[in-house]
Amino acid sequence: MADTADSAQINAKTTPLTSISDVQDCDHPSHQTILNKTSIQSDARAYWLNRDFIQWPGKDPKGTFALYASASGKLRIQKGLPVSDADLRISTTTPTATTTALPTDIRQRYKFIGEGALLRHSLSAQTLANVLTQQLILVQENERGEVIDFTYVQIAGVIDDLYQTVTEETKLGVTVTASSADGSVRASTNFRLWAPTAQHVSACIYKTGASHANALLPMTLDKRTGIWASAINKDVSGSYYRYLVDVFVPGAGLIRNRVTDPYSISLTSDSRRSYIADLQNATLKPAGWDQHNIPERVKNPTDMAIYELHVRDFSINDKTVRPAYRGKYLAFTEPASAGMRHLQALSEAGITDIHLLPIFDIATIPERHCVSPDVSGGADSLRQQATINARAGKDCFNWGYDPYHYNAPEGSYASNADDGATRILELRKMVMALHQAGLRVGMDVVYNHTAFAGQHPQSVLDRIVPGYYHRLNARGKVEDSTCQPCGNTATENRMMAKLMSDSVRLWAREYKMDSFRFDLMGHQPRAVMEEIKAALQTDNGREIQLIGEGWNFGEVANGARFIQASQLALNGSQIGTFSDRARDAIRGGGHGDNAAAIVQNKGYINGLLEAADASPALLNNTVQRSADMVRVGLAGSIANYVMQTADGQTKKLSEIAYNDQPAGYVSSPAEVVNYVENHDNHTLFDINAFRLPLATTHEDRARVQILGLGLTAFSQGIAYFHAGSDILRSKSLDGNSYNSGDWFNRLDWTYQQNYFGTGLPPEKDNARFYPIMRPLLADQRIKPRPQDIAMSRDAFRDLLRIRSSSALFRLSSSADIQQRLRFFNTGPEQNPAVIAAHLNGENLSTAHFKAVMYFINVSQQEQRLVIPEQQGRHFQLHPVHLMHGAGDQRIANEAHFISESGGFILPALSVVCFVEVN
Repeated sequence: MADTADSAQINAKTTPLTSISDVQDCDHPSHQTILNKTSIQSDARAYWLNRDFIQWPGKDPKGTFALYASASGKLRIQKGLPVSDADLRISTTTPTATTTALPTDIRQRYKFIGEGALLRHSLSAQTLANVLTQQLILVQENERGEVIDFTYVQIAGVIDDLYQTVTEETKLGVTVTASSADGSVRASTNFRLWAPTAQHVSACIYKTGASHANALLPMTLDKRTGIWASAINKDVSGSYYRYLVDVFVPGAGLIRNRVTDPYSISLTSDSRRSYIADLQNATLKPAGWDQHNIPERVKNPTDMAIYELHVRDFSINDKTVRPAYRGKYLAFTEPASAGMRHLQALSEAGITDIHLLPIFDIATIPERHCVSPDVSGGADSLRQQATINARAGKDCFNWGYDPYHYNAPEGSYASNADDGATRILELRKMVMALHQAGLRVGMDVVYNHTAFAGQHPQSVLDRIVPGYYHRLNARGKVEDSTCQPCGNTATENRMMAKLMSDSVRLWAREYKMDSFRFDLMGHQPRAVMEEIKAALQTDNGREIQLIGEGWNFGEVANGARFIQASQLALNGSQIGTFSDRARDAIRGGGHGDNAAAIVQNKGYINGLLEAADASPALLNNTVQRSADMVRVGLAGSIANYVMQTADGQTKKLSEIAYNDQPAGYVSSPAEVVNYVENHDNHTLFDINAFRLPLATTHEDRARVQILGLGLTAFSQGIAYFHAGSDILRSKSLDGNSYNSGDWFNRLDWTYQQNYFGTGLPPEKDNARFYPIMRPLLADQRIKPRPQDIAMSRDAFRDLLRIRSSSALFRLSSSADIQQRLRFFNTGPEQNPAVIAAHLNGENLSTAHFKAVMYFINVSQQEQRLVIPEQQGRHFQLHPVHLMHGAGDQRIANEAHFISESGGFILPALSVVCFVEVN
């Protein structure tokens, strides 16, 4: 055993003991082979901060500390005995418990770990890189060299320090070069994998997705970058590959992993092998792909009106789509289908973007031999959910928030998952078809976790660079706050941030994506998100909008590890976050409601006002404060916007409390996404089923739906709607339909039913509500009729037309909102049943009206509201309300403005817009 920092001696000791792989290894049925199993099971409680320092939080600096290394992974360590079977002993110096010796950036990065023994070593960078390929244990010893304590070490910090320049590399994955016509350029296929801790890497080449390997390419390490590379001197496009990576895995041993490429652009079925191709190859592009026009209908982010849609939901239930295309990308290429006619009508009314739930490679949908169970049962039956639960892991449905390969299209949506080219071509056809319908295309992306981590067969990143790509807790275990049992990714680490950035840029560049919705974006650093936004603009010469979930929770909450891309931390970024302020006020309650609260926590539109009839105190308190929070949403949650509140005070929105946060939190309307329903939690129709009185008529249930959608449409900021919310979509009261199969996620583009009362939803997330759900699902008074669905559909399109008709509904700056938006009927003397807002269009050419007055009447009775400031003005109903075939015919017949008094007459449960023309 050596105790030295001399690189020559260390290199001599660290020649890998693994056998050189041969082509037969490529076809081994297992995802990995254990070359040398380790006997040491330990947490990783120490952090290798940078190339110089290691810190062991909570550890008293007394005693001697040393690193022990073994290239073969055969260290033997037991407390009370000296370490044995080590190739190297690396001494550390200057044990201390203070971090003042650390560079400022390192102190900031590791502020969350607390004080402890701070250790320094004297290894050169070259030697250190070599040592990191081995089994490494940090040991605390007594004066006799006996082990007091030991731990594995978390290595992300030192790797980021050693390989800083690798983020400049632009060609990870496979790059194909075709021969030039004049012969000056020879064809080649180049493989590049970042695996700095690997001892050996080879690439297995397969002619097809199912054949035996026909070649094994040894790869060479670039010690400067940590990239292993190899090349074939010909174009082998259409072939497949995967890597053999020999790497030490803490707690497991020296492992030979058979693993796909994190930068795979496509794969064979069920992601068994990565696909070789150049995405610029003409055979992978639909006719006209390079020349087709992207709709130019979003000049400012606030112009966006988004319709969130799942690829399979869109067409699996649509009998007007040919059977082979149902549930597939190609369903969008049939313009005469009922679904595409629906999207075309939404586009014409004012929807600008279709946001697709994840379409990257998904771990939890079988791409071959998935099953579509035969489901049947009564309105409140348990049969449907039992059938679905029994096949949930094998059926063809999942929301898709289980990332496998970030850069490759999902194969279950392709007509042939076995062929890597098919999914590329067909996804592009889908995008092109939506663009031709006048709709931009957005992607829901999930970089905050992977479906699996560690050595699971469907883990990729951790089987190439163990312990790097995922965020670890104080014991070295993978954090899972964003998805159990998923693994949170560590986008604060250089190469995970690069993977996310490279991936987003690829989707925009190669698939012409127009915007991105980031799942749980608050788990990403703000700085990384801003870098991505800037890079997208540079790459594409146009703005690619970024929005996401800015929820603040988990191990990164309140900036514990970095400045987050969360609601309260994105001011000035022009990156939008979903706002829960108005959402909760409108719907009532929250996603954590218990069985009692799901009925009692009524919202502004679904019973709060009626519940207050029996309690004047509730009327003067809860209802008015709820109305104030609705106004917060209508004002775009702008922090500095000023309005009168229910208590009579004049406050900035940032001075109004929303739980323990400010209600107004953004500096620009581009930074807020308004919604009342999305794929998560209960649909609006279903939450209304819990909260509206049973005696509510069919017509009034549809009108309440439009109240919620109207508040979204008229809120300043980005408007976001869940597919089917316009046609009273129900999931039969399912509060979490991510794996509930087609049955509970169906859409009916024939507008005949909404699938309420089609069985009790899956037991896992809903059983506690069964006693409440059973009578509701069986009650025919709740289930809408076709005429109710049609009214909701048409009224929603009217809302979109009104929103599109004037830039006043889509103001692009906080200054404009403060200047042009004014609420009437506020303060302690307000009529809490009515929201009344005025938009001043003077000196704004795109306003198209001198002024707009809009009203939301949530009462079941007609309301009359006098606004003295409007006396003598000349308001008339918005032209959309007066169109033949308007969705809510009552408005044209019953809504009036009385100029002499400044009075407005508003039908019950209505969204009404008046305009003043120049």
